[in-house]
Amino acid sequence: MSPFTVVLIVPTGVGAAIGGYAGDALPVAKAIASLSDRLITHPNVLNGAQLYWSLDNTYYVEGYGLDRFAANQWGLRPVRQNKVGLLLDRGIEPELRLRHIQAADATRATLGLSLTDYVITDAPLEVELRTADSGASWGTIGNPGSLLRGAEKLIKQGGAEAIAVVARFPDDQSTELQNYRHGEGVDHLAGAEAVISHLIVRHFQIPAAHAPALQPLAVDAGVHPRAAAEELGYTFLPCVLVGLSRAPQFITEAKSLTTDSIWAESVDVAIVPYSACGGSGILSFSNTQTEIIAVTNNSTHIQVPPEPLGIKVTKVNSYLEALGVLVTRRAGVDYRVLDPNLSSLRCIV
Repeated sequence: MSPFTVVLIVPTGVGAAIGGYAGDALPVAKAIASLSDRLITHPNVLNGAQLYWSLDNTYYVEGYGLDRFAANQWGLRPVRQNKVGLLLDRGIEPELRLRHIQAADATRATLGLSLTDYVITDAPLEVELRTADSGASWGTIGNPGSLLRGAEKLIKQGGAEAIAVVARFPDDQSTELQNYRHGEGVDHLAGAEAVISHLIVRHFQIPAAHAPALQPLAVDAGVHPRAAAEELGYTFLPCVLVGLSRAPQFITEAKSLTTDSIWAESVDVAIVPYSACGGSGILSFSNTQTEIIAVTNNSTHIQVPPEPLGIKVTKVNSYLEALGVLVTRRAGVDYRVLDPNLSSLRCIV
């Protein structure tokens, strides 16, 4: 029997009620991982600034790579440990840069991670933040060539097998940020972060993730628990380095026949917010035998339910209910028979 494999998707930068903040979907991932042989999810589900929880059966897969995996174009090869390259934006001030280098050294000394020497980009990356009419966040990079040259140096000269990027993001005191800190807004950094990691993964086909560099914010007694992880210290880097240290490598050539490689046809269940079913990964899974569970109470700022797209889903109210469906699925029980109002079989005509 093949391993019971689940994909958990919470789109980034869309204001998800659960998973739209700093690692607040991690409890969901932990619970799902306990019911799965393999859980595949993306960095913003697992990243919690300086907080993280390493799960042996959970695979940290950047969003672009996850889309390629869902489309069955790339496979995943689990690893014991990656050598992670650290790429720092030249636009980061010297003291703030030092804080990030010290955080990286701390993960080596305390957690035993393997890192290359770091690279500073040859020009500031010049990240700019944007907000769509829907309220979703996105962004731009003024110097994408500098980003790619720095990553290439880490790979060719440092032997990096995964890339952690720290870019200087604009300091912001806007109403949007305050709403986010109080548990009511959209992560205004997430869209631009996705652009950075997507670019590296698409270009080099290796794991990558991003941590923004920002000046610490003033203390605010009203910070919501879901946003509180981002209030800790000077850096969000530790969770990224931990995630990348065991992120699976991408298989981009002909399908590998090794016993440990993972391909999309082995995914039993994909879980997604009900209002966010329009992403590439879910569209790909909808054309396979993968069961899609859509969670209604994880609201987002976008409205793309499955029905207009012709996507068949198992609709549940909460992640608690989704966990129940996973339990029955793994046990080989049709969850519908647990309803006391079970109807009789009907004749197909």
